[in-house]
Amino acid sequence: MSKKGLIHKTIETLEKLPEDSIQEIADFAEFMLKKNEEQILQKGIETMVSESDSFAFLQDEEDLYNEDDLKEKY
Repeated sequence: MSKKGLIHKTIETLEKLPEDSIQEIADFAEFMLKKNEEQILQKGIETMVSESDSFAFLQDEEDLYNEDDLKEKY
């Protein structure tokens, strides 16, 4: 089914539900939208970092930082 068809079917189903159920679904839809936006942002940041020369030294110096460095500080 197409996106437009799914939206239409969902709207028809929502019209049959009580208001509190519709609110619950609306809250879930907002949650899913934010989750999707965060995933897109994370992928964009990962792409930007991986393609940036500014962070290239981290790829060359794999042993520059490790878990033991963190343990020594705390």
